[in-house]
Amino acid sequence: MFEHMFHLPLPILEKVLRPVIVYMCLVIFLRIFGKRELAQLNPLDLVVLLSLSNTVQNAMIGDDNSVSGGLIGAFSLLAINWLVVRMLLKSPKLESLFEGTERVLIRKGRVDHKALKAELLSEQELLSAVHKQGFDDFTDVAKCVLEPNGTFYIEGRKPSDDDLQQTAMLKKMDEMAAELKAIKEQISLRG
Repeated sequence: MFEHMFHLPLPILEKVLRPVIVYMCLVIFLRIFGKRELAQLNPLDLVVLLSLSNTVQNAMIGDDNSVSGGLIGAFSLLAINWLVVRMLLKSPKLESLFEGTERVLIRKGRVDHKALKAELLSEQELLSAVHKQGFDDFTDVAKCVLEPNGTFYIEGRKPSDDDLQQTAMLKKMDEMAAELKAIKEQISLRG
């Protein structure tokens, strides 16, 4: 029984190379197809990512269902990831090549439709991301950046001095209206 669990039908070098090759190809494919796949913006993208792991499973392990083969494959994946992360930390140029660059999607409340098109995002998907960050509309956003890892950085617009003055005046007017109402109530109680 234990003999079948740990018997490797494929050479160890092949068991190491398969996951490394699949890892490198997936990194390249995700880089080509963009940050949208990483952001998991809708159920369709999530299905693609979940199916992707099942699709490449046999390419990584071959016809081997042994415990040893699975452990070698897992070790190979973790080792190549560790190696790539270390290389990226040492080389910003290599990191930019592997991960891509950020893309500004909103500037001063205005959507950059060319950037949206390049990232294969709809305006509705962008608005959903804006809502998740607590903003009501694009006009509330000073800057929205889609990071290389698929996350959104959203910076809110700061109110202008005129907006602040108007808000302060409206607050004072509300206070004065409340005071006037209280005075009217006191007068009506006396009379």
